[in-house]
This record gives sequence, C-alpha cells and structure tokens, in this order.
Amino acid sequence: MKTIPAPAAVGLGQPSYVWRFGLERRFELIRKHVPLEGRRILDIGCGIGTFVQRLRQFSPHVYGVDIDQERVRQGAMALPYLAVAVSEHLPFGDATFEVVLLHEVLEHVRDDRLTLGEAGRVTRPGGRIVIYCPNRLYPFETHGIFLGKRYLFGNIPLVNYLPDGLRNRLVPHVRAYTRRDLRRLFAGLGARPIVHTCVFPGFDNLAVRSALASSILRRVLYPLENTSLRNFGLSHFVVLEKRG
Repeated sequence: MKTIPAPAAVGLGQPSYVWRFGLERRFELIRKHVPLEGRRILDIGCGIGTFVQRLRQFSPHVYGVDIDQERVRQGAMALPYLAVAVSEHLPFGDATFEVVLLHEVLEHVRDDRLTLGEAGRVTRPGGRIVIYCPNRLYPFETHGIFLGKRYLFGNIPLVNYLPDGLRNRLVPHVRAYTRRDLRRLFAGLGARPIVHTCVFPGFDNLAVRSALASSILRRVLYPLENTSLRNFGLSHFVVLEKRG
C-alpha cells in the first residue's frame, strides 16, 4: 500500500482489460443461471468491452455502454455496438434486452437506484438483470481510501466494518452493499431475485506473483461459497428476473 495523488478516474473504477481466471469463473456463474444463446444483451459500464467480447461468443446481439469516452473509443476499434452513455439515462427503448449486465458498476454510478430503474426499463418481461457489486462484509476495501486529499491505494483491512459516516469519509468514491442494502435497492424495481450469493476473489494479481499462494487461497475459500461463510465474499452475485 502506498499514498499517492488520487487518479482522475478513481470514482469511475477500473474496468477489466484482460480476460483472466477470475472473470471466466464469474462468467461461468452467469451462464449457469442466465440463458445467453442468441439473446439481446446489454453490458452497462462495459469499459473497453471485455465482457462484450466474451458474450459475443454466444450472441451477435451484444451492446455496451460506458460513461468514459476514451474507453468506448478503444473498445469500438474491435467491437460493434459500443456507445457513450450514462447509466441513469440509457439510449434504448423499453423492453429492448433479454439480459442486462452490471459487473462491478453499480457502486460507481452517480445514482444506483436510478441506474437499476433504467436497467429494469430496458429489460423485457421475463428477462434477467445480472449484478456483481462489492460486499460490505468482505474484510478488505479493495478500492483504496482517502486520507484527507491523499489517496491510499491497496486492499485496506476492516474499513467496511466501520460505521457508515466514518466509512463514507474514507471511501467517498465507491459504495459497498449489505444484503439489506440491496433488498432496499431492489424494492419497487418490478423484478424478483432468483439468485443471491457472494463470491470470493479470483486472486489473478496474486497469481502473477505466486501461483502457489493463489492456488491455496482458491482451494481454501471457494468451497466456502457453499456455506454460510460465503457472506464474507468479495462481491454479491445477484440475478433478477423482471416480472411480466
């Protein structure tokens, strides 16, 4: 961990640029619960289109939007159907998509409730909204913290266990959610959760430094996802089905 000036885009988060083990594991979890073949799919907060590219192996009708113009420009050099847009005002008609994905995006948007409302609006009845977002019970804050005007980069322990007021002073740039927070957020959305669990990290960055250490952590932690200890995982994984 080190203290550095806050990067300009710290509030936007860092999208996935390389497809690695952790993303593939998350993708397979999506496939387990969400039909993808031939579906019309929207990735909100697509970055350079890493998930869009993988989803296009199952359907040619995959679209992506992101608020960052440079990321969209970079992704659009290789992928179709990417556009600059804010999540609170999506440039699509009602009931356009059968699958809408928000992968580690909800915590960064200006208005998470309005973003979910828009996701629900563009989803067809019977369609699925897929969400990965930070778990408040994970023992580390992975987005760094602010100490005054200085930004401390790294995995900071126990920050998310602090009272809301103090936690939000240290981490004003990103949200983390409890299950209760998400239930409140989903209220009135017109969709029901058919899956809600938590997942542990992919440990991809650690694997670069130590394949043995990452392998041990995966072997120890992944079985816990089948127990109540999954509640301490890195991210919530939620699949909502829009009511007819």
